[in-house]
Amino acid sequence: MIPADVHTEIMHRLAKTEHEQGVRILLAVESGSRAWGFASANSDFDVRFIYARPTAWYLAVDLEERRDVIEYAITDDIDLNGWDVRKTLRLLWKSNPTIVEWLQSPFIYSEVGGFTQNARALLPTVYSCASGIYHYRNMAKTNYRGYLRADLVPLKKYFYVLRPLLSVRWLERYGTPAPIEFSRLLHLIEGEPELLADIAILLEKKSASAELGLSKPFAGINAFIVAELERLEAMVPIHRQKPEPLGQLNALFHATLDEALSKSETNLNSQTD
Repeated sequence: MIPADVHTEIMHRLAKTEHEQGVRILLAVESGSRAWGFASANSDFDVRFIYARPTAWYLAVDLEERRDVIEYAITDDIDLNGWDVRKTLRLLWKSNPTIVEWLQSPFIYSEVGGFTQNARALLPTVYSCASGIYHYRNMAKTNYRGYLRADLVPLKKYFYVLRPLLSVRWLERYGTPAPIEFSRLLHLIEGEPELLADIAILLEKKSASAELGLSKPFAGINAFIVAELERLEAMVPIHRQKPEPLGQLNALFHATLDEALSKSETNLNSQTD
């Protein structure tokens, strides 16, 4: 859960961003460990948003040189940044895992207009399971090799390995983008009670520890990780041909700008009446 005072401050900063940057925020969500379901007691609030600018901003010779992100320094444990809608849709076209996870976050601060619903509806057409498998496999391998083979290991890094490994299992079983919440992936190992018990202990330790809390390695979890990585190393994901979605993404981009412009004009008229 997001504490009420923190939620109020986040909404204030989002409104301030719209006013100072001249943008309309289409979607704002919680990302990172709080959305994934394994936050520590002092985890940051990772607020991510997608925004649109007035149509004229995109009709520019120097469009490719213009900055398409808004970023702020972390203040009072709130990490706030966002991506322009055009950048977002280009990355969605490439099955970018960050965008896919933002669209599926269970913690929504703000959702305006039809952009988010329409973008989610495009996921089955756009998303490549093969790309997802490559991404999650590499993420798990990098974090395991970099952090989980020492005498003391960061608790949170276990989840940076377990979540992607279980996400791969989801992709293999269901052929759809894996959910962002770790708890929704655990049924994929329901036939391994000892592993589930170790993960339950790990979750309890993680929630009670500081963000950088350390622990002795969990032998059972490490054995599962090694076995899964070996299995995935021998696997070649199959790229399944899908209809080219660029036309639908362009249509969503245009509709989003039209909707944002219409709302801006309505607000302007109401202020002058």
